[in-house]
Amino acid sequence: MSSSGKLDMTTPSDREVALTRRFEAPPHLVWEAFTRPDLIKRWMYGLEDWRLAVCTLDLRPGGALRYEWHGPDGAVMGLSGAFRELDPPRRMVHTELFDEDWTGGETVITTTFAPDGPDTTVVTMTILYASKEARDAALKTGMAEGMEMGYERLDGLLAEGAVAG
Repeated sequence: MSSSGKLDMTTPSDREVALTRRFEAPPHLVWEAFTRPDLIKRWMYGLEDWRLAVCTLDLRPGGALRYEWHGPDGAVMGLSGAFRELDPPRRMVHTELFDEDWTGGETVITTTFAPDGPDTTVVTMTILYASKEARDAALKTGMAEGMEMGYERLDGLLAEGAVAG
């Protein structure tokens, strides 16, 4: 399994951001990497001096989720949310609200895991913001660059066989 490619970002509507990335692994393995806290902690952080310290997921409709990243000088960035839909290994829908609420309210994230051949998965994450202004502010944060850093780490985990489903 080799590195799959770069993150593609589009804005399908004035309140949405769609992020698409190809991974060299079948959907059930990519799903595992997106839903197992022990694996998520190994890839879902941006800059090297940050880490995902808290990752709790109650994987059922209505179940809660919590992510908390710790950075330099005691910086903390956290978010909470809930799962709305789970259809393993094809689709999940969940909400997120950052503790500091810099996104202007709750976001709704729809993530799909589509097979593209026997050992490739295309992940598309569509984020719906509360307003155009919230979406535009999020676009200015370097979100895509941070996500790509994490996805490159996920490529490595998939390539080394660290994800087994």
